[in-house]
Amino acid sequence: MKEISNSELLVLQQLWLRSPLSANEVVDALEQSHDMHEKTVKTLLNRLIKKNAVSFEKQGRTYHYSPLIAEQEYTLKESVSFVDRLFAGKLTPLVAGFAEKNKLSAEDVAELQTLLDDWQKEQK
Repeated sequence: MKEISNSELLVLQQLWLRSPLSANEVVDALEQSHDMHEKTVKTLLNRLIKKNAVSFEKQGRTYHYSPLIAEQEYTLKESVSFVDRLFAGKLTPLVAGFAEKNKLSAEDVAELQTLLDDWQKEQK
């Protein structure tokens, strides 16, 4: 999977929310939420097509766009890449940093504990 820029990710996020979308629908959503102009959005859509991250289908005079990358797949790839780059592949320093700065809520801790418990059960 080729690298997706932050701006391209905004377009993909719109397509993950609901697709297929016309270029104008993507433009409308991103003009409101991120003050992006039509030409910029259409350029980003074309880049995503070239990266095989988005497909399109022509219906009459309108193109409708759909993601070719699943959101969960992309999120996992980027998460692993982030941890590899910043923490040498180790999760502990990342979680410890959040814990030290009191950025983990009780709900976060409970979810992490559940994940760890489930992982331990699978290892047996």
